[in-house]
Amino acid sequence: MEEKLSLGHLAALFTVVNWGTTFIATKLLLEAFTPIEILLFRFVLGFLVLWLVCPRRLKVGDWHREAVFAAAGLTGVCLYYLLENIALTFSTASNVGVIVSASPLFVALFTLLLSRGKERPRWSFLLGFVVSMAGICLISFNGSQLSLDPRGDLLAVLAAVVWAVYSLLTKRIGGYGWNVIQTTRRIFGWGILFMIPAAAVMDFRLGLERLSEPSYVGMFLYLGLGACAACFVTWNFAIKTLGPIKTMVYIYLVPVITVVCSVLILHEVVTPMSAGGTLLTLVGLALSQWDSLKQLRDRGGQEASREEDLEAKP
Repeated sequence: MEEKLSLGHLAALFTVVNWGTTFIATKLLLEAFTPIEILLFRFVLGFLVLWLVCPRRLKVGDWHREAVFAAAGLTGVCLYYLLENIALTFSTASNVGVIVSASPLFVALFTLLLSRGKERPRWSFLLGFVVSMAGICLISFNGSQLSLDPRGDLLAVLAAVVWAVYSLLTKRIGGYGWNVIQTTRRIFGWGILFMIPAAAVMDFRLGLERLSEPSYVGMFLYLGLGACAACFVTWNFAIKTLGPIKTMVYIYLVPVITVVCSVLILHEVVTPMSAGGTLLTLVGLALSQWDSLKQLRDRGGQEASREEDLEAKP
């Protein structure tokens, strides 16, 4: 059990490291592609990769469960990314980044409502959330002026809510006991289906001649294979193993990783504000994970004591 929990934490960490670095790839691709084009291309590529890795068809055989898959594809693949990108056209990236990072709070609130008070976020999670949000604000604003646009901010809030719903849906899907790659591929499939109507009304064109640029091909491979195919599998595995609340805490690391990559790749300067925000975010992550780490320590101590007792017996 302890080993499985450790794998869940490693899977969540691997996911956010990749998601935190997608900023660079997306920024480069936006020079030649629209947001809807990037999303559709990367998720189609991710779907094909998952099909090649595990070509077996997932037989759901239940329309109620199929509806859960459809809802997960609509929320986590289609709506979240569309809402986030549209929000950026009305508000600043700093505002949207901070608001979207509030999704763990919505996960905790929804979990509380659905459990009818049986499952409550502990004080350490709430304190860690506040500290991490303070750090994210410092990183995101980073000396910039705070300017609010009601339309953009509302869309960003909706994006955070949608991602929280997706996390709870994937927890339910994980309870079905099916292969993670197959379930992720099915979620991708539904998400792509929901993207097609959006592409029809938004600025989308096939324009494959743009892929003659090797760097664009490399960026799409990274986004499709890494950020989509691999990371959605690892993220869903983390939620299945750790639960949505503990897994969502790792989202706090995304802006930290983005700052580090911006320094290393884009050669941006780290200000005292962003450095302080990075520290606060890491402290908040540690506080939020305190109960989980304490449980692992106590469980390990109990198992060690049992082993000693067994060895002491003649």
